[in-house]
Amino acid sequence: MLVIVLENAPPRLRGRLAIWLLEIRAGVYVGNYSAKVREYIWGQVEAGIGEGNAVMAWRVGNEAGFDFITLGQNRRTPVELDGAKLVSFLPPPDENAL
Repeated sequence: MLVIVLENAPPRLRGRLAIWLLEIRAGVYVGNYSAKVREYIWGQVEAGIGEGNAVMAWRVGNEAGFDFITLGQNRRTPVELDGAKLVSFLPPPDENAL
């Protein structure tokens, strides 16, 4: 299983992903592909994301059962802790800062 979630992505990229994956909600794409095709699709995301951000998750044989990769600015940042991949939340931007 492969899942890609886009935020603030250009319409061109969204249309390109719809060629390979099913868009089950706005910006949420699912499919089932080999590692080679998954890497190709992620390359398309990297090339077309612009100012947006994306996350891709897929099934692997680790304890969690999945792995993921992120791209672009987001408050959620992947971190590894004792071999487990977790998500750290950055504080919200201070609107009063100069």
